[in-house]
Amino acid sequence: MSDANSALITRFYEAFQRLDADAMIACYSDDIVFSDPAFGTLRGKDAGDMWRMLTTRAKDFSLTFDGVKADERSGAAHWVATYLFSQTGRIVINDIQARFVFRDGKICEHHDSFDLWRWSRQALGAKGALLGWTPLVQGKVRHQALKGLRAFQAAR
Repeated sequence: MSDANSALITRFYEAFQRLDADAMIACYSDDIVFSDPAFGTLRGKDAGDMWRMLTTRAKDFSLTFDGVKADERSGAAHWVATYLFSQTGRIVINDIQARFVFRDGKICEHHDSFDLWRWSRQALGAKGALLGWTPLVQGKVRHQALKGLRAFQAAR
C-alpha cells in the first residue's frame, strides 16, 4: 500500500505540473480536508474548487516536487511552485512541505505548510516585507484568498 500511496502523491503533483485540476481532484476523497496558511481549512468541494481556480488562473507557472514518501496511512512531499502573482505582477517562488492522510486509496487529508511572511514579501513587495509577519496582514491574505475562491465559485 505504501507504493500505491507514493504513486498517488506523484500522480497528484504530475497533474498539478500539467495544471490538470480534475486529475488532481480525482486523487482526493469526496470529504477531503485541505489546509494551508493562505486559505486556512477547506473541505470537500471547496478544496477542489481552490485547485480549479489556481490552475485556471496560473501564469508563468512551473512546479517541481521531490521527497515523496508514504506508508499505509500517511505521506509527505516537498514541492516548489513558481508563478506570477496576478494582483501585483510579482513572481513568487513558494517552497512547501505537504503532509497527507490516506483512506481507501485516496487522499483524505492534505496539509501544506509554508512561510506566509516569505510568501507575502515576494507577492506584496515592500508592504509584505514590512508587515507580512503581522496577524493583520496574514488575516487579510486569508480573507482575499477566500474572497477570490467564493467569486470563482459564483462565476461557475
